[in-house]
Amino acid sequence: MEVHTGAPQEIKKYNSYVVSVDPDQDDKATEIKLCSFSRPHMRAFHCSWWCFFIAFFIWFAIAPLLSEIKETLDLTKQEVWTSSIVGVGGTIFMRFVLGPACDKYGARVLFTVVLCSASIPTAMTGLVNSATGLAILRLFIGIAGGTFVMCQYWTSRMFTREVVGTANALVGGWGNLGGGVTQIVMGSVLFPLFKVFFDDDAEKAWRTVSIVPAVVAFSSGLVVYFISDDAPKGNYKEMKKNGTMPEVSAADSFRQGALNLNTW
Repeated sequence: MEVHTGAPQEIKKYNSYVVSVDPDQDDKATEIKLCSFSRPHMRAFHCSWWCFFIAFFIWFAIAPLLSEIKETLDLTKQEVWTSSIVGVGGTIFMRFVLGPACDKYGARVLFTVVLCSASIPTAMTGLVNSATGLAILRLFIGIAGGTFVMCQYWTSRMFTREVVGTANALVGGWGNLGGGVTQIVMGSVLFPLFKVFFDDDAEKAWRTVSIVPAVVAFSSGLVVYFISDDAPKGNYKEMKKNGTMPEVSAADSFRQGALNLNTW
């Protein structure tokens, strides 16, 4: 009896894609279809910019409220500025951590972890009663700014080198837009609306209004986890299990990046 043997079929989550892909570049997409929400490529694209947008929403939610917080807590201008500096400082640290973590766990899981984690201190804004408390609060909220790493990593994982620059620019730009939109939504819509709810009591308004962005961020983190994929061929956990992807060490990834001259 004649037996025919061939190369084993590669295990991947999807057998076909809506966008054109390059098999030589790990099934990354060679085109960007902005009006498509199909998995895995365009779903990841839209989830990426949306998560980054919402991260800005919670990161900057407190900014339009600072004048009211300053007055209520009798803070100096220097104390307010210190809290702002601390908020950015926390982001810088998180970006060093999240880069290697993306190589190991993928952007999808980390978006969920960071958005859900940062939404908790955002919801606790109303509990602040001192300059120290404000600085500590903004330090933990500042981890949301680290989502820039996942935003860029995810699209780099989904699109070929011929179009990845455009993909990165779009998700990064649309995500950054969240900073400006937050100023309008929090300062000109939600805060005035909450003042109406509380009979023009500004203190009650600023102490409760941040619950809104916190709920949006927590919900977004959970939804994205279930509706998207880490890579064109599936999620990292399954890919490592079936041998499509090797196990990655976050420490080794950081070391290689730090020793690469292109990094510097």
